[in-house]
Order: sequence, then structure tokens, then C-alpha cells
Amino acid sequence: MNLKKKSAATTAKRTSSNRPEDTRLSIGSTFAYGFQHVLTMYGGIIAPPLIIGAAAGMNSQDIGLLIAACLFVGGLATILQTVGIPFFGSQLPLVQGVSFAGVSTMVAIVHGGGGIQAVFGSVIVASVIGLLITPLFSKIIRFFPPVVTGTVITTIGLTLMPVAANWAMGGNNKAPNYGSVANIGLAAATMAIVLLLSKVGSAAISRLSILLAMVLGTVIAVIFGMADFSKVGQGEIVAFPTPFAFGPPVFEVAAIISMLIVILVTLTETSADIIAVGEIVDTKVDSRRIGDGLRADMLSSAISPLFNSFTQSAFAQNVGLVAITGVKSRFVVSAGGLILVVLGLLPILGRVVAAVPTPVLGGAGVVLFGTVAASGIRTLAKVEYKNNMNLIIVAASIGFGMIPIAAPSFYDQFPSWFGTIFHSGISSAAVMAILLNLLFNHLRAGNTENQSVFVAGTERIVTEDDLKCLADGDRYEGGKLIDSDGKEVPVKSSNKADEH
Repeated sequence: MNLKKKSAATTAKRTSSNRPEDTRLSIGSTFAYGFQHVLTMYGGIIAPPLIIGAAAGMNSQDIGLLIAACLFVGGLATILQTVGIPFFGSQLPLVQGVSFAGVSTMVAIVHGGGGIQAVFGSVIVASVIGLLITPLFSKIIRFFPPVVTGTVITTIGLTLMPVAANWAMGGNNKAPNYGSVANIGLAAATMAIVLLLSKVGSAAISRLSILLAMVLGTVIAVIFGMADFSKVGQGEIVAFPTPFAFGPPVFEVAAIISMLIVILVTLTETSADIIAVGEIVDTKVDSRRIGDGLRADMLSSAISPLFNSFTQSAFAQNVGLVAITGVKSRFVVSAGGLILVVLGLLPILGRVVAAVPTPVLGGAGVVLFGTVAASGIRTLAKVEYKNNMNLIIVAASIGFGMIPIAAPSFYDQFPSWFGTIFHSGISSAAVMAILLNLLFNHLRAGNTENQSVFVAGTERIVTEDDLKCLADGDRYEGGKLIDSDGKEVPVKSSNKADEH
């Protein structure tokens, strides 16, 4: 009996280890790669509290409190998402943090007179509603074939490129040195280091290329006087986030409705990120797993205002880090979540990470975000384009997703709820790709039997000269050309043919 139990346990362990995301690394490697994730998303996670705090008229100390709270909650949310508990957590390598999708809405709520308390109240109620409707979103997995997922992954990478460019230029467009040769040069040096280290034979160094490049880029910045660590020692060393530090939440109907739209956008983006990282990790993502991931998202968002933070969402830039390093372990990201929690409790460590020059992040970001787009293109390469409308689905969806990136003010004259949804290139592309996939691949009534004009040129073409070289019965098998008598026909490269 005991042998049977032992055998069953061994089988279960082996089955579980078949998932790439369940791979366990050494403690040192786990935290090194985890810290790399933290550096990649640090600029993104501190930007929303900086913007919202400034809009609320807070002083630097209160804004610092908001930042620490966002790091703390983001870390807890990341651990929940990656480790998972029953019904909560996708158990995928996804880093969680404050969603940028709701920043403009939160600023509008603050300026509307409700203050930061109204923001917290709207986040709580909207997130609880989002938690209740997650079963609806988790059922859409069958509407995400490769033509949709590839389009969304590609768009995620492309929409993040302006972020990398802004970082490379200095991050603050009001600074006198924004876009200077020095800033862009530092970003270029960091990018060059990433590429050089990626070429090194050692797999460990190659996988840590982003982290090492950031460290070396910071060293270069120190040498040229472009890094400032003077403020690292200022402020508290240890500080636990005080619940409702800015007062109890205020519940306003208009604010809640506006935030609910943000939650719908967040659910759409997180669904896309879960599917994207599933493709990159090469693991199965079904409706149950999406539902667990979305519930973790919404639970974290509902609780975050208790600790003075905002809506939580998966960070797309970290999906790129998974793709470029090939480190698929969810426990690596869990370690990153633990580091975020520590940073939230130890503001001094957060100030050290914050001192990494923004152009250094930009140089690494170009490679990271480009890798996300490349992963999407790889997925799109698996799509069948013959005798269907898949090419126009990809073309229209990516084009539609690029509109708010190419023209950020494009939807300024539209209703605020519409702009909130479609101002995100990821949401725009996801919505368009899903709708067009339904129109052309599910609602087939009216589809022409002939292939679309949009697919012209995608079929293989054999010239008459090629056919003249073949005899009746010749065939191509296993990478070899076999003649009608069963003998292999030698194939010369075009260069050798030209020489003769």
C-alpha cells in the first residue's frame, strides 16, 4: 500500500514538473533573476503614484508613502498570482503592479473634488464587481486562436516601445537634458552591453544580460556624473504601510462607474497577458487558469486601497523579460514579488533601485519590448493565411492598436468611457482582433469561397524553369529530392550553380 502511495506521489511530482513554469532554480539564481524582473518594472510601478500624488497636491513625503505602498501591494499581488491558492492565481510568471490604464481616470476623480479617498473608494467597489464578472472573461479562451494571440502579443511589444524611448531620453520631458545625446548615448551603451552579454557563451551570463547591463550602465552613468545617489540616505529606513493613511475611502457613484470601465480594460489586458505568457512559456492556458489569474488580479485590486495603493494588473514588459531570458519559472517571479514587498517595507532599498538612471532602463527596454513583439511575430508565423481572411485580421487589428500610440490625442473628443477603453493600444488591438476573428472565422455566412485579395502573394509559386528540371514521378521526401527511380538527386546551392 505504501509503495503504491509512493509511486502515485512520484508520478504526481513528475507530472507537475512537466510544466515549464514549475521549474525550480537554485536560491541564488532565483533571486538574481527575480531582481532583474524588479528592475524591469520598477519605473512602471512608481510612475502612477507619482502622477496621482502630484495631482492630489501631496508633498514629497506623502508621495513617497504612496510609492512604498504600491511596491508592497504589488509584491503581495505578484506572489498571489505566481504561487496561487485555490481559485486565485494563474501560477504563471506574471509580475503584478499598479495598472497604468486607470491613471488618467484617477487623476480626473481627484480633480473632480473627491480627492484621493474617492479614488480608493471607486477602486474597491469596481474591483469587487470585476471579481464577480471574471467567469465571463475566463470563457473567452476559445476566441483567442494564434491569429488573435499573435496579434495581441505583437501589439504589446509595439505599444511599449514609446515607454522605452521616453526612458532612453531621460524619462522627464520637462528636464533640460531630456533627449540629450548623453542620455541617448547612455541608453545605447546599455543596449550594446545587453547584446554583447547575450552573445557570450555562458548561459548564466546570457540570461542575466539585462540585470548585468543595468548594473554596468549605472556604473558608466556614475563615472560620467549622470547618476545621483545623494537622496538614498534621506527618509525612513523601515516603514510598514499604514492602513487608510489618507483617511477612509469615499464612495461616489460617478467615480465608481468611471473606475469600472478601467477594470474592464484591466481584465481585457490581463487576459491578453496571461495568454501571451502562456504562449511564450509554451504551457497550457485554459479558461480555468485565466479565471484564476483574473480573480487574483481583482482580489489584489480590491484590497490594495486598504494599504493606500491602486488597481493591480499584469506588467507586459516583464513578459518580454521571460521571452528574452528563457527563464520560465514562476518561482523566479515569486522571488521578485518578495523583493518588492521588502522594498515596500524598506524605503531605503527602494531609493537605491530608484537611483538607477532612466536612460539605462530605456536601453534595456528597447531589447525587452522588441522581444515581446518578436514573440508575437513568431506566433503569427504559425497562422494559416491561405483561402481565409486572417491576414486582414492581423493587419486591421495591429493598425487599430497603433492609432493611440501614433496619435495619443486621437480619442480626446470622444466620450471619456470610450477613450478609457481604446486609449490603450493593447485593448484596442485585442477588441478588434476578437471581433474580426468572430466575423470572419466563426460567422462564416457570406464569406467568399475564393481567397481574399488581401492574401495575394502569400502562396508559394513555382516557375516553369523549375518544372522543366523535374520528371514525372519525382518527389520530395525527408528533405531530399528523389527521382522516379527512387534515387536521390543531388541539390546544389545557388552559389555553386553560379560558379559553374
